[in-house]
Amino acid sequence: MTHIVPVDIAHAPYNIHIGRGLLAQAELIVAQLAQPRVAIVSNETVAPLYLPQLKQVLEAKGVTVQAIILPDGEQYKTWESLNQIMDALLTERAERKTSLIALGGGVIGDMTGFAAAIYQRGVPFIQIPTTLLAQVDSSVGGKTAINHPLGKNMIGAFYQPKLVLADLDTLSTLPDREFSAGMAEVIKYAFIDDPEFLLWLEANIQGVMARQDDLLAYAIERCCLNKARIVAADEKETGQRALLNLGHTFGHAIEAGLGYGAWLHGEAVAAGMVLAAHASQALGQLAAADVARVTNLLLAAGLPVVAPDLGAARYKALMAQDKKVDAGKIKFILLRQLGEAYIGELPESAIDAALAAGCAAK
Repeated sequence: MTHIVPVDIAHAPYNIHIGRGLLAQAELIVAQLAQPRVAIVSNETVAPLYLPQLKQVLEAKGVTVQAIILPDGEQYKTWESLNQIMDALLTERAERKTSLIALGGGVIGDMTGFAAAIYQRGVPFIQIPTTLLAQVDSSVGGKTAINHPLGKNMIGAFYQPKLVLADLDTLSTLPDREFSAGMAEVIKYAFIDDPEFLLWLEANIQGVMARQDDLLAYAIERCCLNKARIVAADEKETGQRALLNLGHTFGHAIEAGLGYGAWLHGEAVAAGMVLAAHASQALGQLAAADVARVTNLLLAAGLPVVAPDLGAARYKALMAQDKKVDAGKIKFILLRQLGEAYIGELPESAIDAALAAGCAAK
């Protein structure tokens, strides 16, 4: 059964399709094409698994397919990889009506979307996310970017896809570590503003981690519904959309501090959420039992709950590069209670307390 979640952005509405066998349904893609020509951007890991099938079904519908294969990993989310996409598009004389298709996880989705936003000042693109993290989070909402050595996702654009196809069959080849990393973003939605989902996850986490079909499909759909609602209300993150960054301010610092790719994004976000919980406890908003619930759910998902000890000064320097910094002040996503997040600032004492409670030696 396919579930369809609409993303009701006024100037660029689109649908998220969630189900099995979607890669074979070329008509869903063809209906969104401005011309029968696409460039599929993938990586060296995903392309051998799913590109031949996608290419075959599209060509059977009369679509000309160009494949652009990039190296796999967060460390390749760079200007060099973006320029590799540009070189390929220009070499093949891709036109303004040529659609780009992102076939892969969050890195491929982010870079393909950014390429689509800037090639010939904007060409259509479609997201086909093949990781749990991308299916529940990065493929939805139009955030596109590359990394800079001084900060994650600091160079990019808001640019909406025409369609998102979340084929659950692609998760069957996802390594356990990558699946766990995606669960960090699933759990994030529960902590932000969905306490009912939090209770459901606590009751069903073992089944979800076993990739039980009905439970996994429900979790993905619930996350997409949450994100679609938030994105439709605040496309360009001027307000409540920033809540989706729970754990990300600390998490991005972990990724940059260790070197991109040392920890997966979801792993860093998980440890970052624990740090945010400790900070919220330092403000007197969460009890120790609440922090334990955060920690235990993340542990049940196979995620790290202890952050690397980069040193307080290094953490603060890296977090000062965060996109949410406003007038020189770092904005954090904090918890008034589990299921109720807000945007706020932290005194130095609370940052220090969080790092002291949540970090361990590298």
